[in-house]
Amino acid sequence: MSPRREAAEAAGSEDRAQPSMNGYASYVYGIVPMDVEVEPGTEGVGDPGGEVRLVPFGQIAALVSDVEPDRPLGRPRDLQAHQRLLDQTAAEVPVLPFRFGAVLTDSEAVVEELLKPYHDQFADALQEVEGRTQYVVNGRYDERAILSEILRENGEAASLRQQITGRSEDATRNERMRLGEIIEGTIADKREADTATVVDELSDVCEQLAVREPSHERDAAHVAALVANDRRAEFEQAVDELARRWSGRVELRLLGPMAPYDFVGTS
Repeated sequence: MSPRREAAEAAGSEDRAQPSMNGYASYVYGIVPMDVEVEPGTEGVGDPGGEVRLVPFGQIAALVSDVEPDRPLGRPRDLQAHQRLLDQTAAEVPVLPFRFGAVLTDSEAVVEELLKPYHDQFADALQEVEGRTQYVVNGRYDERAILSEILRENGEAASLRQQITGRSEDATRNERMRLGEIIEGTIADKREADTATVVDELSDVCEQLAVREPSHERDAAHVAALVANDRRAEFEQAVDELARRWSGRVELRLLGPMAPYDFVGTS
């Protein structure tokens, strides 16, 4: 998809929203300014994917495509198509992403139930994300490195490790359970501290930060950042510097740019 801003007339009301084909529902991806143009042939969810189009109202528009109302959604291909469309859109224009699976009966319902009643809120939210994009910073502890670190710092853990070495699981069940509890609790404490480090290191090079729930038991940090487009290089450099400092202990990954999923309330 190559959405782009056009010098469109400031029209856009419900009389411009054409109902979907009979028998089809309207799948909603998100909200964009009304002066955006969708490249013909852009496909969305479905098999084959429905062609993506705009349903405009006032100064905003919904990105939608036709879906069969009785077709179950949720296959990996559908989720990937949903996210790909939103992320490609966000690379060009501001977008308010919707959670996967938002379906209304037709284009008229998109206007009457979505765009018309929430027009001003959506318009204001689009202004807030104008010129900004989201990244996600995910850090994961190296298993050997974090275990060695815990054993160095925690005498009880080191003692338990010695007690279970070379002995059967049945004979050391209690010791293994206790060691697991220590490791889990210590990682949680380290995650909290390392997440605070990520927030501190990146707060000066982005607009907002949102701490996400861990996605893995060895997550060191999982943080979303809203970054001004003219500071993206600076932000990426700051992440690279932190990754170098944590090399061998934490594998730091940077995902994005992507749609601002964590910074808009369109779920």
